[in-house]
Parts: sequence; structure tokens; C-alpha cells
Amino acid sequence: MQAQLIALDWGTTSLRAYLLGPAGQVLNTRSLDYGIMQLPVTPRQVAGQQCADGFELAFDEACGDWLDAHPGIPVIACGMVGSAQGWREAPYRETPASLQALSTALQIVRSVRGVDVHIVPGVIQRSSLPNVMRGEETQVLGVLQSHPLINDCLIGLPGSHSKWVQVQDGCLVHFDTFMTGELYAAACDHTILGRTQQRDGSFDQCAFERGVGVASSTDGLLGPLSTLFSARTLGLTGQLSATAQPDYVSGLLIGHELCALGNALHHRRGEQAMPAVILIGNSQLCERYQLALAACGFGDVRLAEQATEQGLWHLAHAAGLVRHNTLEG
Repeated sequence: MQAQLIALDWGTTSLRAYLLGPAGQVLNTRSLDYGIMQLPVTPRQVAGQQCADGFELAFDEACGDWLDAHPGIPVIACGMVGSAQGWREAPYRETPASLQALSTALQIVRSVRGVDVHIVPGVIQRSSLPNVMRGEETQVLGVLQSHPLINDCLIGLPGSHSKWVQVQDGCLVHFDTFMTGELYAAACDHTILGRTQQRDGSFDQCAFERGVGVASSTDGLLGPLSTLFSARTLGLTGQLSATAQPDYVSGLLIGHELCALGNALHHRRGEQAMPAVILIGNSQLCERYQLALAACGFGDVRLAEQATEQGLWHLAHAAGLVRHNTLEG
């Protein structure tokens, strides 16, 4: 099948490259540990000339052979590669943000190979507490294009900095960020809570659901700064084993995240019914969020796949980088 697009998901710690065919079908994929903060440093030949630029070296290693095999193939990239520390800054677009708005704001950097790399801008939400995203907007657009009948939904992207994006009529209209994953790592690795924990690699669902339950109960009204200490006291009193403590803390923090999110949604939506939820991300983490969402009163929860690839494909199509959007018979 003829390749039509090279799509890059280039973040802080990793670089994922996709070779896409008609309709964004994935023909090949690669993952390298060349995020923008850990680029290659050893100079070498690129396109017949000595090169020491880390972005050029990573780009060539990720897809140089694809570029040789498919001359003239367009390239599009999203993520932190478009940040101020990236290859070329792609200024944020403001909410509400749409496929059309983002596709007309691509920034171009020409590589030493003579290939133009089109970089997707991030999205900024201006308010008294501004909010930003880079890369997640592409995943959200991928979901919206794959589910065109969805008019009003909440798209969740669990992770170190979890994003919850409200979409209406094909636009990103509002989003909230929770540093849940990063706080979990900090609490378990750099506070006294980690001293009594033991990790055996298995998921203790009962401990996790117990944590969610505490966060959503009257005991959770004081917030995570108070309830986190219960991971220590329950251990000290023999009510929570050392191996159960990590998943209990995970449940606590995710539970507090979702309770706060639910309260904010009720405030913004009034008596309007809660929207359907679509999750994007690591399957094991999404499983935890599905359990917690159900416990916190969220109803319709679904999972999305290949959101990044589809988002990059549709952005490239809207920008005129690829000609059509249907599979060839």
C-alpha cells in the first residue's frame, strides 16, 4: 500500500514515528528515546553532510529511510517539538480550537534533507488560571474525526498531567489539567509514604477502589492534602498492607481528581446531564480510570485507539498535505 504521510508524535521523553497510508492507515511505526530533552549528541553524516543538530539527528534516525523510499512524502509533527524548547516554536492557538484553526497554523522547519516538517501548534485557554496543552489537542481531534456523530462529550487523557477536554460541535472549548500522575510519583518516591510501601507489580483493585471511596466520601472533603496521610495511618494500624498502599494512594489521587472534575462540570453545566466520556491513553491506566469514573457517578465511558495517528492524518488532510481521506479499493 502506498505511503502518503510521515507523522511524528514528538514529546519530552520520546519520539514516535508513523508511516501512514490512505485514510491514515498505519503501515509502520517506530519509537525512539529521543524526546526533545534527550536528543542524540554524536555528530554524523545526514544527507551527505556532517550534522551535529540533535533534532536533525533524531529526525533522520526515526524516518530517514522512509524519506529515501518515498521521495516527496509530507511530514507532520505534534507535541513538545513545537514548544519554545523544540525544533521550531508553534505558537498556541486559543480556545475554542478546531481542526481548521489548527491546520492553518502549522509552523514549518526545513530539515537538512530539504524536507519540510509541519509542526502542529498547541492550545491555550486564557483565564485567571491559564491552561495549555501540546500534543493532546491532536489526540482529541483524532477522536472527533473518528466519531463524527459525537457533539457533546468529555475526552480524558490520563497521565502525569491528566487533561479533561470538553468538546462541542467539533471544537475544543474548555479543558482542565490535574497533575495526578506526577503527584503520585512524588508522594510514593519522595515522601514518608514510600517508606512503608512494597510494590509487587500486580494491581490491587480492592485497595485502589478503597482509595477512590475515601476520596468520594465525607472523609474526602478535606482534600488530598489530608487524606494522603491515611495511607500511613492505615498501614501503622494494620488495616492496609505494604503491598496495598501504592494502589490505595493511586485510588485516592484519581478519586480526588474525578470528584473535583465532577463538581466543576456540575457547576458549568447546571442541570444538564453529564456528557459521555472517551478515554485516550495507556490501557492499564485507562482501566483504573474506568473503575474510578464508574464509582464517581460518570456513566457512559469508552476507549479510543490510534487517536494520535488519526489526529495527525486529519490535520495533514485539512492543511492540504495529503490529497484524499479514503482507502483505495
